[in-house]
Amino acid sequence: MAHVNIKQLRKTYDGRADVLAGLNLDIRDGEFCVLVGPSGCGKSTLLRMLCGLEEISGGELAIGGQVVNHLPPAERGIAMVFQSYALYPHMNVYKNMAFGLKVAGNSKSEIDRRIRHAASILKIDHLLQRLPRELSGGQRQRVAIGRAIVRQPRLFLFDEPLSNLDAALRVQTRLEIAKLHRQLAATIVYVTHDQVEAMTLGDKIVVMHEGRIQQAGTPLELYQQPQNLFVAGFIGSPKMNFFQGVVTRCDDRGVQVEIAGGLRLLADVDPTGVQVGEAVTLGLRAEQIREGLGDGQPLRGVVNLVEHLGEANFLYVSLDGDHDIVVRGDGNRSVRIGEQVALSVQSQAFHLFDAQGQALRRRQPGNLQSARRLDEA
Repeated sequence: MAHVNIKQLRKTYDGRADVLAGLNLDIRDGEFCVLVGPSGCGKSTLLRMLCGLEEISGGELAIGGQVVNHLPPAERGIAMVFQSYALYPHMNVYKNMAFGLKVAGNSKSEIDRRIRHAASILKIDHLLQRLPRELSGGQRQRVAIGRAIVRQPRLFLFDEPLSNLDAALRVQTRLEIAKLHRQLAATIVYVTHDQVEAMTLGDKIVVMHEGRIQQAGTPLELYQQPQNLFVAGFIGSPKMNFFQGVVTRCDDRGVQVEIAGGLRLLADVDPTGVQVGEAVTLGLRAEQIREGLGDGQPLRGVVNLVEHLGEANFLYVSLDGDHDIVVRGDGNRSVRIGEQVALSVQSQAFHLFDAQGQALRRRQPGNLQSARRLDEA
């Protein structure tokens, strides 16, 4: 069992401010958990604490029900795949994969069985006699993953394993890692700064910022129900559009917000606790904005840039009032730079964040009075 339980985990250096500030996280056995966030958020530090390469300053770390705070890496039952591959250049693939097993005292027959099995899973059987310099970047990464598999760990740790690969190879290797997780039913903790990688791989995504967990949940939960401005802006490509404004009305239809230029927009969120005159931020995903004047709230603007993706266009539009937004449009429609466009938005599409950046809960039909702010739940 590789259930990981983290309670009030802290990391400080020389008594300075916390690098990790009291993290609490539960990773179920067999779960693919992705730690994601900008550089310096603490995700790699957390991974190194899991594997025993960083000392724990406070709190408790348990793997499979066993507290491992003071256990050396070799006794934690983990295997780590590094960003840099870390292959021995003078050893062929077979010997690279066998090295750790020989040190652990496994028999030759057991070593050979494990290597052949891992090589078959990763489709590197034909590479076992090659040296690392004779391999492509993707092949080297698969060897590094194979070296972890043969150890039969209870927990796999991946530290940005795809960052050295080109775009096409990243996609292919990402698929291979996802298939590997299904085949092994293993618990995986995976670090990346790429939110697309996180969304496509993770059963659970943990968004980190400045040494704290901002939100943990499934990819759809984070995308559809971000708990604060940071998560809303970090998860999703392109990032969410934001409008700064002031509340002008709260009633049973929702919260009306006036943004720059005098435009008033209605957000279908719970108005409980919201005050007229309060500073708020409206959030809106690019795909929630419709081209043309439909039955939603009207927006008008000028196209500044068009990104052609084939099946869709991303339109960079300046609205009246000097708001710049991104709109996901129809890839089959030709749009010119400088063109005037009419847009529409449904009130249910808006996210609303208070002055502290915390999300207001979207209303539940028939249960308006019980809805509360997310930070009060």
